[in-house]
Amino acid sequence: MPFDRLTPVTSDFPPAEWRLICNPSGHGAWNMAVDEAILEGVIEDTSPPTLRLYAWEPACVSLGFAQPISDLDRVNLDARGWEVVRRPTGGRAILHTDELTYAVIGPAREPRLTGSVLESYRRLSMALLGALRLLGLPAEAQAKSPENTNGTNPVCFEVPSDYEISVDGRKLVGSAQARRREGLLQHGSLPLFGDHTRLVQALCFRNGDSQEAAARRLASRATTVEAILGRRIAWGEAAESFRIAFEQVLNLKLIPGELSARELARAEDLQESKYAHPSWTDRV
Repeated sequence: MPFDRLTPVTSDFPPAEWRLICNPSGHGAWNMAVDEAILEGVIEDTSPPTLRLYAWEPACVSLGFAQPISDLDRVNLDARGWEVVRRPTGGRAILHTDELTYAVIGPAREPRLTGSVLESYRRLSMALLGALRLLGLPAEAQAKSPENTNGTNPVCFEVPSDYEISVDGRKLVGSAQARRREGLLQHGSLPLFGDHTRLVQALCFRNGDSQEAAARRLASRATTVEAILGRRIAWGEAAESFRIAFEQVLNLKLIPGELSARELARAEDLQESKYAHPSWTDRV
């Protein structure tokens, strides 16, 4: 499909080069380890600002940094062959499957990432909106949450947050940030197709009625690309829309690249010692 030109967020952004990494599939622990390895490299000034686009194989439920492990129904999770990982970012549970995940990782001094959490969210949301509009999605960014976050709600996509992306009032892209010293990581999920209410099958509820009610709420408050367009978008097409939108909206040149040897070694260490280890996953 032809892509239209997008309007930059602001002319104040000087031209910049970022690295683009595309990883169509990976285990949950590996995906989180790679994001953190790049963040550490950015902080140490050994890694460039990076836009990473990836997917998950097999399906994986990710828990927010401070979410209780007791929210998870391990029996049902294991029966479905789904993995579990704890994110370095906040928020609630997400089922990662049939989706494109993006991660923006860069130094806090980068003009596109400076300022408060909401300021950086707003800038990056403009690029996310551009990517979705290139795909033909009438998406918008909510400037203010219509409801307060329910601390007892284990489902991330039921609760919209500032500058997250929705279509017709249904959440489409969920994002979260982690900030460490001089670096920033923002990652988020774009569900491409499938039944996003499957998540509730891996979470604990008081009874079957509560679980069914949660599934109905999730169906009414969240959506997928396929549900909006009436057709499936391939991962590669979605990734290309992200590449074009980030370049045009944020005045970037994205240089295709891979993990450095240093990042790869650190990611392998983080996967083994942290993200695939119960001391991290079960910490809360």
